[in-house]
Amino acid sequence: MSDFVAALGLVLVIEGVVYCLFPDGARRMARTAAMLPDRSLRIGGLAAAVAGVGIVWLVRH
Repeated sequence: MSDFVAALGLVLVIEGVVYCLFPDGARRMARTAAMLPDRSLRIGGLAAAVAGVGIVWLVRH
């Protein structure tokens, strides 16, 4: 459970750094994402999740 909480904290750190250092880029990215069809967002989200699981598996194995 502590690994999960640490991972969640790391996600918040990374997102916070992106918003802090590149606020205009983050805004632009959000506008672009809002215009994408649901299918594209789902495929991108699935690809990110699979990549994340793969990275965790490689690090832990």
